[in-house]
Amino acid sequence: MRYLVVGAGALGGYFGGRLLEAACDVTFLLRPGRAAALARTGLVVKSQFGDLAIAAPPFVLADGIGGPFDVVMVGCKAYDLAETMASFAPAVGPRTAILPLLNGMRHLDDLKARFGAERVLGGLCMISATLDADGTVQHLNDLHGLVFGELDGTSSARVEAIQRDFASTKFAGRATPLILQEMWEKWVFIASAAGITCLMRASVGDIVAAGGADLSLALLDECGAIAAANGFAPRTPSIDRARGALTAAGSPITASMLKDIERGGAIEADHVLGDLLDRAGKKTPSPLSLLRVAYTHLLAYEARRARPG
Repeated sequence: MRYLVVGAGALGGYFGGRLLEAACDVTFLLRPGRAAALARTGLVVKSQFGDLAIAAPPFVLADGIGGPFDVVMVGCKAYDLAETMASFAPAVGPRTAILPLLNGMRHLDDLKARFGAERVLGGLCMISATLDADGTVQHLNDLHGLVFGELDGTSSARVEAIQRDFASTKFAGRATPLILQEMWEKWVFIASAAGITCLMRASVGDIVAAGGADLSLALLDECGAIAAANGFAPRTPSIDRARGALTAAGSPITASMLKDIERGGAIEADHVLGDLLDRAGKKTPSPLSLLRVAYTHLLAYEARRARPG
């Protein structure tokens, strides 16, 4: 399989680098600035699962895509998706599979509308990674999973081929017929963690210390109820993990969205919280639901950020 990995930041750099390490056919789609940086330093990954240094990773700029790839892996921020789709469009042919690693669900609708439902897989990743000031991919935890599958739950030759490639890498790649269920479960947790840590501007441990664990759990329950109303009730192990993570005393965990706020950056408020609230429909518990409060808080941040000066 020929892979086009969109970007070589934290996600693309890690998973694309591991695929290259396993001798898979990988090309990165880069912007000029990142291409120039990689030309100087190569692709460098620091991880407890083994460091990686690739002196000259194969790459292409958007105007240099020569034709279709078998798989396009997309891990951009949701607010960049429209621009990103335009950049990799020449790589999408009749048999191309698009494997997105974004949180939430709205991106599936956008990708299907642009390229056709038959080209879109479901996917999610479980990793904490960042790009440091030197352009090195820093893998920060002991998770590096990538889960994917056909949206209709069927088996397919393309999923089997991707699974064979992923099995040769150091990351934990796994195909599943329940990809939508797993995406909803991750969405419930991400929305809960982002909502409560951004609303409180605090880590999980600080919220617990302030006596606010019940608020975290109430938000988790609300997000889980919306998932259930859409036919994807979170399973018990998923809820147990989420409850444990959101009530862990001393935990330094904050959502990446809070980190974006703290540096004054753009955030995925609409994609992660707003779209979930929209999917509640008439099932929204009350006009003053915690999810709505958290989402309004993020919209207020965006309004302030958009003001000149």
